Amino acid sequence: MTQRERQVKRRRRRKGLPKGLLILATVGAAAAIGLLGAVGYVIAVAASAPALEELEPQDPGETSSVYAADGSRLGFVQSDIIRTPVKSKELPTVLSQATIAIEDERFFDHEGVDYSAIIRAGVENISSGETVQGGSTITQQLVRALYIEDPEDSYERKIREAKLAQELEQERSKQWILRHYLNSVPFGTVNGSSALGAEAASEVYFSKHADELDLHEAALLAGLPQAPSEYNPFREESAALARRNDVLAQMAENGFVTPEQAEKASERGLDLNPSDRYTERREPYVFDYVQDELLEEYGVETLREGGLEIHTTIDPDLQEAGRDAINGPLGYTGAPSGALVSIDPSNGDIKAMASSGEYDDRTFNLAAQGKRQPGSAFKTMVLTAAVREGIDPDTTKYTSQPLSLSNEYGTYEVSTYSETYSGPMTLREATIQSDNTVYAQLILDVGPEDVAETAHLLGIKTELDGYPAEGLGGLRIGVSPLEMANAYATLAAGGIRHEPQAIEKVEFPNGDVEEFGESDGKRVLTDGEAYEVTSILGDNIASGTGTAASIGCTGGQAGKTGTTDEFKDAWFVGYTTNLS
Repeated sequence: MTQRERQVKRRRRRKGLPKGLLILATVGAAAAIGLLGAVGYVIAVAASAPALEELEPQDPGETSSVYAADGSRLGFVQSDIIRTPVKSKELPTVLSQATIAIEDERFFDHEGVDYSAIIRAGVENISSGETVQGGSTITQQLVRALYIEDPEDSYERKIREAKLAQELEQERSKQWILRHYLNSVPFGTVNGSSALGAEAASEVYFSKHADELDLHEAALLAGLPQAPSEYNPFREESAALARRNDVLAQMAENGFVTPEQAEKASERGLDLNPSDRYTERREPYVFDYVQDELLEEYGVETLREGGLEIHTTIDPDLQEAGRDAINGPLGYTGAPSGALVSIDPSNGDIKAMASSGEYDDRTFNLAAQGKRQPGSAFKTMVLTAAVREGIDPDTTKYTSQPLSLSNEYGTYEVSTYSETYSGPMTLREATIQSDNTVYAQLILDVGPEDVAETAHLLGIKTELDGYPAEGLGGLRIGVSPLEMANAYATLAAGGIRHEPQAIEKVEFPNGDVEEFGESDGKRVLTDGEAYEVTSILGDNIASGTGTAASIGCTGGQAGKTGTTDEFKDAWFVGYTTNLS
């Protein structure tokens, strides 16, 4: 064989490598390179994720609640989120089992990521041509809720989520993870508010606490977090029923219940019993007043989702008594509106704030927001101003008579309501008779500006103009029952003014407590000045225009009536030593 023949033979031998084997070898090499690349990509993304200990868990919020002075709940602050976290012992085993069965059946076996579930979900999704199953564990879902803000549907997010899930499993127990999951996941939106957590969901759908759930109820709730809108039982009854029965079947398959128990539960209806627990509010006018105060103090987000426990000063018994006092004379059809405010003079605590009518018909709070003409009830401001200036009510006399006055304030006439006149009389006598003509003269001597100043010292917040008619109750804007009650409370407290306060304290989820109210108040009158005014207003209850308001209080009672033309407004403002 020649040299040329041997070279040709060698070339043929090299060309003789089977084509299929060559392709397989090439694909295998590419796959190996691709696998190495994928592994490197995963490692790189995971390495870029911050450690769990570096992250601050997001607070999903908690519904704030408002309580009366006796500890009874007045209601919950309205929010887009409804959430009331509960302890592990308040989460029923049946709900935990149902959740594990449908969401993560290997929950107690994996370490944060269930690779077999990921493969199974992938195969299922590929075979169906759409995403019908997810591979995320309960731990991964909790990580997504607590540590990933605005999660996007990307591979990078899923890789970081898996890394954090494994770290969370190393730091926390399975029971901790399950409890936080069941306290945080969304169970659907009802009437504009999203129920986060099992306790809120139990109340919204069944009007019961989570630890009272039956098997078929727990199965329904466990099936909601995967697609709350799709399975919303109020809107998608058939889908919700089918989903619940899937949960029951999974519970039987995992040995949490027997097939017979699952079958029996699947024969039940949805048995929905929607609750108004999170929307119903006792004393809605008080509730709104307290909310407004807290909005100024804490802002919208903290109030609505901060999990605050707000303790008010409102006494339910006095609140009921206040309503009865209004509805007694004004309980007939077509009756005018009425309102009442009671304040503890020793500290400014609002004990009652009641209005006539129904909140559904009128949300305007007459007791706090209604500005009306006080009539002769405002003469107390004139009397107090006179006493402050050293005028003796028992020796100082004016003549009761028709007046036609012309001064720097204008020209005007003053008469008594009855148009009868008593001649010379002391200020004490003029107060008991509520004589307009005597008080019109007193206002000019004291000074309308000083009357306005005294009113503000006592607790009136409304802007006053300092003209003579104000002392007789003719105000440009008017005053609210809350203002008048607080002004008279200053007299009851011996001249010490407190800011009216409906909130006693606020408790925060972390245990912090913020106390409200002033302990000392501000002295604006001497004891003697307050005593002198109270003595005269006490006589008015005993023998003057206020006799109908007497309650026979042996510890002392004082007050003043007030009416406007044609009885468009009628007032009584009074007090004892412990209540105005």
